[in-house]
Amino acid sequence: MISYQIYVVDDEPALARGIALTLEKDYDTRAFFSAGTALEAMKKARPDLVLLDIGMPEMNGIQALEVIKRDFHETLVIMISAFEDIDTVISAMKLGAYDYVVKPLQIDTLEMTIHNALESIRLKKEVKTLQEKYLKENLPCFIGESKAISDVMQFVQTVARSPDTPVLILGQSGTGKELIAGAIHYRSPNFKGPFIAVNCAAIPKDLIESELFGYEKGAFSGANPSGKKGFVEQAANGTLFLDEIGDLSPEAQAKLLRFLESGEFHRVGGDRTICIRTRVVSATNKDLKAMIENGTFREDLYFRIGVISVKIPSLNHRREDILPIARYFLVQFGEKFGKNITGISPEAESVLERFHFRGNVRELKNLIELAVLTANGAELTVADFGIQAPELSGPLSRVQPAGRPLIPRQGVDITSILEMYEKQYIEEALLLSRGNETRAAQLLKLKPTTFRYRRQKFGIPCPDLREPGMP
Repeated sequence: MISYQIYVVDDEPALARGIALTLEKDYDTRAFFSAGTALEAMKKARPDLVLLDIGMPEMNGIQALEVIKRDFHETLVIMISAFEDIDTVISAMKLGAYDYVVKPLQIDTLEMTIHNALESIRLKKEVKTLQEKYLKENLPCFIGESKAISDVMQFVQTVARSPDTPVLILGQSGTGKELIAGAIHYRSPNFKGPFIAVNCAAIPKDLIESELFGYEKGAFSGANPSGKKGFVEQAANGTLFLDEIGDLSPEAQAKLLRFLESGEFHRVGGDRTICIRTRVVSATNKDLKAMIENGTFREDLYFRIGVISVKIPSLNHRREDILPIARYFLVQFGEKFGKNITGISPEAESVLERFHFRGNVRELKNLIELAVLTANGAELTVADFGIQAPELSGPLSRVQPAGRPLIPRQGVDITSILEMYEKQYIEEALLLSRGNETRAAQLLKLKPTTFRYRRQKFGIPCPDLREPGMP
């Protein structure tokens, strides 16, 4: 149950004490006989609500209200007036007072006004608690104190205030672009709306338009007889996250541009105009400017989706964050696999700090997961990570750990372990092939169609890690 603190400020001591005593059965109350003493107390303990008398000597209620809204803007204020001076009340409301009551006070009216004010505070606190819980549980890749990541999180806090301004997130594969999109959503006014994530690279180009905008019944052969809502419609009053937006077909690009400009679209096979409001957050690891030059991405769409843009730094450019993130994943996977691993050895920490992460935080997460799964000691060692440095001047590389894992007393879930290995090999093959699915399939001795099915099954994006000019 949420506890609320209320300050009662009135230059009539008997009245201030009487109100405080009346309310203390439900709230934590304090009485003050001048605005100055109340403001001093607020510097040490900020109340949720202030009942503030307008007509006080020295500093009157209007002057005190100005200070409260400037320095303690989250605190609500209910003004108390000895008479219905409409001009004074209007001034107070313009300055940000929540409401007002008139002397002589009617307790029922006062309690109802307080209840309504505190209900709005409760909703704000509830939303803030849920938002902080989401960020804590879902943003481990942004743990750390590096300036690079502090700048990104400040960016999230700033741009999230808008409900519909488009945002473009740039960065290498595995840096956490979808997590940043989620953080923007959960800190925005759209918090209670849906967050719809779409991997544009995983949808066949001939279906992307109907998947995004939906279709009417009978729109094409094999269509759902009753039609279908697209991802855009599903994201109404929320956030639509378009990952790998560089993979959109020219037709889908044109339709997305029209939607971003007008908020309107038509389902495939229909002529009914549908109008919704949602924020579109896009992400890519491709060079959209180069794509504009070669005619594969619309310049007008680029400027529309990138009203605000941010680039997520690679893990190799914020090495001071590697160990805090690694320790977070150590606790996470220790609980998952039922292992009491207390830490990472100094030698292993040194190796992690020097390791070249091609897959960024995703690769670090996989590295910790495998190490925790196969470790037998109280702390993770270099051998558990399977990392060696054949040349001191070259990047550290990975090798398969020697020996075989022991089965703990509580047993293991072999299905999840096999899936974990399969997922890791798919991600590693994509890294080694620099995002070329055909080459990645060859590395795993799979048919390209089988490889693509398994990649999509685990929701693994296909990164484009080619150097400029590579085929």
